[in-house]
Amino acid sequence: MSSSNSVTVQILDKEYSIICPQEERSNLVSAARYLDGKMREIRSSGKVIGADRIAVMAALNITHDLLHKQERPDVQASGSTREQVRDLLERVDLALSTEPEPPKG
Repeated sequence: MSSSNSVTVQILDKEYSIICPQEERSNLVSAARYLDGKMREIRSSGKVIGADRIAVMAALNITHDLLHKQERPDVQASGSTREQVRDLLERVDLALSTEPEPPKG
């Protein structure tokens, strides 16, 4: 892989250059932002000191959340549920817009 496949992300005020396929760049950047946010939350709590410890705590918290969501299949279905709700709302809007207006007077 060439340097053009390298992405620079910033996590907890430190830059990391990571080689990544072009099609995964946005996912990597999103993951880095998410991790940075979690690490900043932990650092600002003041309960954990040191970047290594903050990183381990963030990894544990993220892993816990992931495992918890895997145990609850209803949470995973939320994306398709949103699509179903949007579809239903569109159908309701269409039905309301095509209803004949009641006679006046």
